[in-house]
Amino acid sequence: MTGNKLGVYDAIVVGGGHNGLVTAGYLAKSGLKVAVFEARHTVGGCAVTEELWPGFKISRLSYVNSLFRPEIVADLKLKNFGFEMLPRDPSSFTPFPDGRYMLLGPDKKMCLEQISKFSKKDAENYPRYEEMLSEISEILEPMMAMVPPNIGKLSFSDFMTYGKFGFKNRHKIKENWGDMFRLLTGSATDLLNDWFESDELKSTLATDAVIGANASPSMPGTAYVLFHHVMGECNGVRGVWGYMRGGMGGLTQSIAKSCQALGVDVFTDTPVQKIMVKDGKAVGVIAKGGREYQAKVVASGVDPNVTFNKMMDEHDVPAEFMRNVRRINYDSASVKINLALSELPNFTACPGMFGPQHRGTIHICPSTQYIEEAYADSITGRPSRNPILEATIPSSIDDTLAPKGQHVMNIFTQYGPYSLKTGTTWEQEKEAYGKRCIDIMNEYAPNFKKSILHMEVLTPPDMEREWNLTGGSLFHGRLTLDQMFNMRPVPGYADYRTPVKGLYMCASGTHPGGGVMGTPGLNASKVILKDFSRL
Repeated sequence: MTGNKLGVYDAIVVGGGHNGLVTAGYLAKSGLKVAVFEARHTVGGCAVTEELWPGFKISRLSYVNSLFRPEIVADLKLKNFGFEMLPRDPSSFTPFPDGRYMLLGPDKKMCLEQISKFSKKDAENYPRYEEMLSEISEILEPMMAMVPPNIGKLSFSDFMTYGKFGFKNRHKIKENWGDMFRLLTGSATDLLNDWFESDELKSTLATDAVIGANASPSMPGTAYVLFHHVMGECNGVRGVWGYMRGGMGGLTQSIAKSCQALGVDVFTDTPVQKIMVKDGKAVGVIAKGGREYQAKVVASGVDPNVTFNKMMDEHDVPAEFMRNVRRINYDSASVKINLALSELPNFTACPGMFGPQHRGTIHICPSTQYIEEAYADSITGRPSRNPILEATIPSSIDDTLAPKGQHVMNIFTQYGPYSLKTGTTWEQEKEAYGKRCIDIMNEYAPNFKKSILHMEVLTPPDMEREWNLTGGSLFHGRLTLDQMFNMRPVPGYADYRTPVKGLYMCASGTHPGGGVMGTPGLNASKVILKDFSRL
């Protein structure tokens, strides 16, 4: 789009990912004149659908949805613009080398029957485990939409907000404090060992603790990553993940259309080269080609490293703040593989060319030791020789994604460290890594390799280059206690504000973190609107 001729706005959002679009939508809904600048050819950030091969529409990075907040869907009227979630039943399928398999959720009876194949005791414990997670979700989920207090400069409003919250939830907090503290600080291995004895169940659940992180389930902090992935809902049903109709771009395109209906100017193929600062205040941006756009507010929808180290002059930002920005850990080890298939995989453990085994997430992760060994490769600086595979086939539910009778598959794999210490580069390694993942899947579904029509392998450096994700970190910084809540993105600036007046952060590098939830964008918009009249 060309935008207004004067290039003057109330607010400019840098980056058209889902959080940036949410921020833009709420600001425009409140009457502000807003522009969004996106470097790629399409908005959506990591949640995009692209037709890589004729007839095959691929969710390039993010691939399932549950965390996106329902109030955003309602407030921005996203269902009027194509937002449609398709629930998955079952949620997951895990085949094992011995020919057995496990299907999980949301059918409670089916879950217990499936888990009983591996452990009667675990089947008895599983409902209590889910109840525990649900109770803690009821405590912590409301905090996701609350602005974290900055310790050291607590306001009266902070005391009132968190005082009311604590008083209202005091009984739940007291009853669940032990489990809640362990979820926030402990390891997924310790958590799961407390509840279950079957290694097959534990390995299936443990993958949620490491996807997107360069960590093993035995490391402190991974229990929260697991918990982070079990929150949310699909069409009002808690804990259920779904596919977006039309791929993940169906979500972000609905937000973009809502924004445009509210008068937002959306620029694509227009990277921001610099955030302009004058007398300690953000005054606009310089975009590709050197054109200046002015605004009272600039909201950054990219990660803190890109915002402050690449888009700003060092003298515009306090040295202590920059020191903390440079401390942020972006360690990641996810490699995404996108495939076009001529047919569905026919699994030896659960034969058939169409069935429940194709609808949910397919876990190729036979044991917890398998995960630890895959991670051990990563810490030596090489891709896992036996990677963890989390695969989905959204075309098994959504017929808009592939030609009739054919399919698309997304595979998130662990571990592929950003920096290799093998004397080679990812450009040299990624084809072999992709083929190794295909070989592993083929061991469980012997028709798989021959069904592949096209393949794309995206390594952490690819993600950094194409999506501006520092280190390939999908979460804009790892989700550990030292980088969460009032420590995110850095101490003293968890309220979406920055040391530069009029400059705000609104993406996954802020509270409550990564995942396609939209909460950082929603929270940031509230803070911006509160401040706007004083800017």
